[in-house]
Amino acid sequence: MLHIYNTLTRTKEPFRPAQAGQVRMYVCGMTVYDYCHLGHARMLVAFDVVQRWLRASGLSVDYVRNITDIDDKIIRRAVETNRRIGEVTEFYIDAMHADERALGVQAPDREPRATQYVGEMLDIIGRLQDNGLAYQADDGDVNYSVRGFAGYGKLSGKSLDDLRAGERVAVGSAKRDPLDFVLWKSAKPDEPEDTKWESPYGLGRPGWHIECSAMSRALLGLPLDIHGGGPDLKFPHHENEIAQTEGAFGGNLANVWMHCGPLMVDSDKMSKSLGNFRTIRQTVADAAALSDTQAGYQANPREAEMLRFFIVRNHYRSPQNYTPDNLLDAQNALDRLYQALQNVTPDEQGIDWNEPQAQAFKAAMDDDFNSSGAVAALFELATEANRSGSARSAGQLKALAALLGLLQQDPIKYFQTRTRYSASAVRVHGVVVTAAVAKDMPDPASIQLEAADIEDFIAERAAAKQARDYAKADSIRERLRAHGIELDDKPGGVTQWRRA
Repeated sequence: MLHIYNTLTRTKEPFRPAQAGQVRMYVCGMTVYDYCHLGHARMLVAFDVVQRWLRASGLSVDYVRNITDIDDKIIRRAVETNRRIGEVTEFYIDAMHADERALGVQAPDREPRATQYVGEMLDIIGRLQDNGLAYQADDGDVNYSVRGFAGYGKLSGKSLDDLRAGERVAVGSAKRDPLDFVLWKSAKPDEPEDTKWESPYGLGRPGWHIECSAMSRALLGLPLDIHGGGPDLKFPHHENEIAQTEGAFGGNLANVWMHCGPLMVDSDKMSKSLGNFRTIRQTVADAAALSDTQAGYQANPREAEMLRFFIVRNHYRSPQNYTPDNLLDAQNALDRLYQALQNVTPDEQGIDWNEPQAQAFKAAMDDDFNSSGAVAALFELATEANRSGSARSAGQLKALAALLGLLQQDPIKYFQTRTRYSASAVRVHGVVVTAAVAKDMPDPASIQLEAADIEDFIAERAAAKQARDYAKADSIRERLRAHGIELDDKPGGVTQWRRA
């Protein structure tokens, strides 16, 4: 039986959906004002694995992941770039979808945008006001009265006294209490007109927290079976969602709360101020189009799967450290799995769940989506396929990996794809790869050979072997190896090549 760690109860619990066989899952998505970064990648991949395993377990899943398309940061970006709000959000939504496709993240069943649910937000605010939990301040903002909700802090474990310690009401603030948060922001005269909605409280726009309360209830009803998101959303966003939804409707917002772990960069939190900020496309793009156009953005499929594998081989709740060394290690490990599929052609019989490694895979995934343990089972199958030449083991390897969104590329094409995360490519540059290396790995494009050049060398080598000039043939092999190209001679005189 599937067990999930519930952030709310701080225990691992058997998962029992409210309606047998049906899962209603809501995950907080992106605020679309910039490119997705590696922390976003971890959240996207983690919950993609969750929904894949729920479906593989025979459950019917309604997976909703929202888009925040109205927010202070979006407004600032629109003003800075002299564009309308809709232009900014559409551009970054397209960018987000391109990053998702690169990482093999399946689209959610529904992807609501906050601006489509303003009416539902205003309804909730009205209910909160009727229940004595919301008030309109002198500055026009409508705020939530945190001390009026007895359960505030139950998700994060923070008490009101702890939160209140050291707090002061800012000079000029109209809040009754510094812990109160905004539900509806009164429009400012200098703000763009397309950021203002009519409401009983005057022109304005919704606060961030109320958006998810409205969208999750409107699309999935209450209570949700699973509510998820990144580690930074536990407080205050998810805490405030609970206060809003339960304060307006009673009952529980969600039965199970899930949060993925943080992604660190060289053991520090990723931030632009520290200069360690990395986007998905900076990490996996052959030609990163980072100007105001999507043209030219092409993800490197080998590097993109490497990043997905880097995320998947860690348990979703554990902290994860991004360094060049760790990416190299992930690339090398993924290469070993693909090498098994290149060495042994997999059969297409599907998964045999009675097989020991399949049972180990399932046991790991049923234990709070322990993808780390599932990946260990994949390596056992790769070892068996290499040892015995078993097409069945290779087939099991490929079929189980598909449940994690891995190992679905053609191995030959995979190994013929250039990668920046290659120890051999780095050595050609004379660089020692350590965590101290700059965040941008050396680009081997200047030294890696094109496919046509490699094929020419292989033909020349074949001619040398035909002429019994084995010294020349060996020299060509070593010359290719110096450029990170490995040759595999197959029966029938066929030579396959791969980038190391």
